[in-house]
Amino acid sequence: MQIRALKCFGATPGTGNPALVIEGDASNEDTRRAFAKARNTTCVYLDGDVVDFYYPHMRSPLCLHATLAVAHVLFARHPQAPMLAVTTAMRGQRLELLRDADVFYIRLQAQQVVQPALASDLPARLLADPGLVPVSPPQLASVGSPKLLVEVADAATLYALHPDLEAITAWGKDAGVNGIYAWCRLQGGADADRYEGRNFNHLDPALEDSATGVAAGALTALLGHGITLLQGRATGQSCLIQTQVEDGAILVGGRAEPCAVVDSIAGRP
Repeated sequence: MQIRALKCFGATPGTGNPALVIEGDASNEDTRRAFAKARNTTCVYLDGDVVDFYYPHMRSPLCLHATLAVAHVLFARHPQAPMLAVTTAMRGQRLELLRDADVFYIRLQAQQVVQPALASDLPARLLADPGLVPVSPPQLASVGSPKLLVEVADAATLYALHPDLEAITAWGKDAGVNGIYAWCRLQGGADADRYEGRNFNHLDPALEDSATGVAAGALTALLGHGITLLQGRATGQSCLIQTQVEDGAILVGGRAEPCAVVDSIAGRP
């Protein structure tokens, strides 16, 4: 078994959302769950061209920051390839991987979702902010892992949120939605047409994502154009996600860099 540690979507060198890429492992789902929990890190198992994602608290159908880590590993082996592809273990979703210098991209398709009937006070209740009034109607969007997108007024509102994570998790299970992505538009100067967001789908506040590629893709699908999305201020990891819309597809991209190589024996749970 070989384990590689990378940081993905970093805005600057040395920053980003961590992921472990694990190869040569034939363990079952329970063992993989236990390993991700023990390491308290997102893990992606690369079995040939199949990717199997595990958060510390659950198996996931899709994780784009971990896919970015896989892209770094695979393009190192095939530096001249114009495109590589992998398939997700849980749902058989095809993910096309591209590279432009030191930036990796994942090409996906927006997926049709049924908009659930939402009580007008639902975002305020789930985000534990009784006075919260979303700037635009909250909507569901997905590129493989549905998110409820809730627009708030500004970055100050965004970082003042202390949501009810148990309520979000319970509602998400009932609605088939993988958490809430709260986001805002950044205004003025160099921040024109840029966005910032936070992802809430963990029960433990300490496990908040530093970068959520599936949410960036979902927000791009909602807005209908490419975006620059900042995330990670709440976790101390400065992340930047770039997206594009190209021939109807959504490209989600960013940097990925290795931060360590873990010994295959010592890395076992």
